[in-house]
Amino acid sequence: MSDAAAPPSSETTYPRWVTFLAAGIAVLHLYFNSISPLSELWMSLLHFGTLGFLVALTFPMFKGATGSSFRLIDIALGLVTLCSCLYLIAGENAFYERGQTFTAFDWLCAIAAVICALELTRRATGWVIPILAIIAITYTAWWGRYVSGIFQFPGLTWETVLYRATYGGDGMFGTIARISWSYVFMFILFGTFLLRSGASDVILALARAAAGRFAGGPGFVAVFGSGLMGSISGSAIGNTVSTGVVTIPLMKRAGFPAKTAAGIEAAASTGGQLMPPVMGAGAFLMATYTGESYLTIISVATLPALLYFLSVAFHVRITALQLGLKPDTSNTSLNDLGLAKGWPVLLPIVLLVALLIAGFTPTWSAAAACIATILCANFGPRPMGPRDVIDTLAQGSFTAASISVLLIAVGLVVMAVTTTGLGPTLSQMIVSWSSGSLFLTLTFVALASLVLGLGLPVTAAYVVLAPLAAPALTDLMLDAKLTDALVMGTLNDSAKTILQVLMPEQAAVLGGPMTQSAAIAFLDAVPPELMSTISEQGLPASIIATTLLSAHMIVFWLSQDSNITPPVCLTAYAAAGIAGTKPLETGFTAWAHAKGLYIIPLVMAYSPMIGGNGLSLVQITVFTIGGLYAFTATLKGYLEGPISPAIRGVVSALALTLLWPHGSWTIGGLSLLLLISLMVVSRRKRS
Repeated sequence: MSDAAAPPSSETTYPRWVTFLAAGIAVLHLYFNSISPLSELWMSLLHFGTLGFLVALTFPMFKGATGSSFRLIDIALGLVTLCSCLYLIAGENAFYERGQTFTAFDWLCAIAAVICALELTRRATGWVIPILAIIAITYTAWWGRYVSGIFQFPGLTWETVLYRATYGGDGMFGTIARISWSYVFMFILFGTFLLRSGASDVILALARAAAGRFAGGPGFVAVFGSGLMGSISGSAIGNTVSTGVVTIPLMKRAGFPAKTAAGIEAAASTGGQLMPPVMGAGAFLMATYTGESYLTIISVATLPALLYFLSVAFHVRITALQLGLKPDTSNTSLNDLGLAKGWPVLLPIVLLVALLIAGFTPTWSAAAACIATILCANFGPRPMGPRDVIDTLAQGSFTAASISVLLIAVGLVVMAVTTTGLGPTLSQMIVSWSSGSLFLTLTFVALASLVLGLGLPVTAAYVVLAPLAAPALTDLMLDAKLTDALVMGTLNDSAKTILQVLMPEQAAVLGGPMTQSAAIAFLDAVPPELMSTISEQGLPASIIATTLLSAHMIVFWLSQDSNITPPVCLTAYAAAGIAGTKPLETGFTAWAHAKGLYIIPLVMAYSPMIGGNGLSLVQITVFTIGGLYAFTATLKGYLEGPISPAIRGVVSALALTLLWPHGSWTIGGLSLLLLISLMVVSRRKRS
């Protein structure tokens, strides 16, 4: 689920009692998500206390630290974490009966919980989130009052800050913690059971059967396999390690250069966190931010994810043609690939999707899918006995521990942003810097996500960036839709009345359609602080909801770029380790193959890819596919064959035309691209 570091397998690394402890924590979370009568706050505190104890045991204070003294420190930290959470549970009612005032012991345990969250997060994921949290807390309680201008904040008392951090709905044990112990933990557990059942082997076998016989087939296997694997793992690095150990050697044997093979795998694996139903923790967080259902999130996320994998496949196709690679004509049967016996382990994925469509909650669906995985594994290549089930439960807890403490600590940052109003302020600044340009705003968001990605896993980068950037994107995208409404004369009467009162001298122009330039000039004259009111009154609620969802989807996509963008690109580094290539060179190669990560968010921003109707989605999909292929051909200088600089320039223009699916000229652009492709293929065959 996360690219945060995870400890090695419990079977080979930890004493048996630690494995049983971790398995017990997994069972506790199954109880939370099924029949538990406990309050959400209590479950959040127990979630942090138990998994925090596990992180203290599995992540030493310093890398490479050994010896009994360090072990005692780790156990002591874990016990302090657990005890402080238990005290906050036991003292909640008394705290409210006292009128929300802290006693000395309340102070001690609340401060201990905050410090433990910061230290455990430092151990599991590094210094960035702890430093951000410390800056956020001190800004809220202390130095914000000394800042001049729009960022000045009068400050809250330390008691109020600690109350909001521990008992508040936006603090450590609020909304984000609830997502962590419910959706995130359950889907991590489901993915762990699937992998233990041998699903990864079956998925790779399925990918080889579907794509292995094309020219450059192992590259397509990497793309197809990463898409299927990512749908259950939700981790780019986990995707790379699990599929790359098979696909990278296959690509090298087929004739791909080593760094190209590693780059393809890293780019394809990055799509693992974009592919439903898991999407890292992004789908669950997005559902909370937007108010949309989880099923809505994964349904609208599917098309963009498929287009991303298709964009990587285009790079594979053209690279294979450039290298002159031949198809694999070996006659390998499905039985040889393991599909004949292994297919039952894929049935739980089908069950999960079916339960979600039927209306069951994601947590119940994931629990049922876990049970189904255990049953189906007995008909597959890796039957699961009682010991296997215990070890898998433990591994699920080990995997969830680091992302869980990270999300708890991120709650401190979110608390500060919501308490101080920093989110709307920064959003206004982004819009101001971009002069109201949606493209420049997207550029700023992409740069901000890249900077955050230098030190944060992608899920944490999204959680931090979404409250700051999504409102700005939403406002600008709604402004564009208001402009379209004015151009077409479809603005409703409520919005017209407000505009007529604000600008009576221009009331006459609201009677009918306008030109594009006139509509833009008209809205530029509206006071900025009233634009949100005009949008709420002038646009249908469905359009406002899908626009908000589009903005969050864009931020989530752009938050992925640290996986493949140098100098960090952890996914590319993992692929380089498998391929035996230089990490930075592999990072640039992966970045070149993953350009869809930047192009598709642009299409989301400028078209109804999210929330469009059937006909518009077909149109957008067809034109976007053509645009992605033309863009890849432009980068490679190859379109089913080598192309001259002049043709390359034409194809580049066609890429821009097709990725802007507005107007009848896009049909002509697609036709011209097909004609050029046929001419190049004909010339290649003759030569």
